[in-house]
Amino acid sequence: MNVLMLLKPKDTVQYLRESNTLRQGLEKMRVHSYTAIPVISDDGKYVGTVSEGDFLYFILDRRDNSIKTKEQHHIRDILRPNFNPAVRIDVTMDALLERALNQNFVPVTDDYGVFIGIVTRQDIIRQFIQMNNQE
Repeated sequence: MNVLMLLKPKDTVQYLRESNTLRQGLEKMRVHSYTAIPVISDDGKYVGTVSEGDFLYFILDRRDNSIKTKEQHHIRDILRPNFNPAVRIDVTMDALLERALNQNFVPVTDDYGVFIGIVTRQDIIRQFIQMNNQE
């Protein structure tokens, strides 16, 4: 089994661009009821994941929850280094499972760091259950 069997391709996944404003990010997360979402650069490379907490801490640190502030700052301003790093397409299933223990989804990139999709924890668990039932 390989990661391609579980991959949700980029065109079926919601994500943010690092150049999106905080307001755009918050609105997208709210509409889709996400607690975290992948972030890509304008050239398609995976740059990180932002969570609800990242937005909250940014707002609390500035003590300003105005619309104007959310439109002046960008997603790149709140990215945490090394939060939910991506795996490459050739990742082992053991490594994928280990990564899924820490986050609801694992971002997947190609050999050049271009974001190609995600694998969800739910899909990994479902696959292992299916494999166990076949034995």
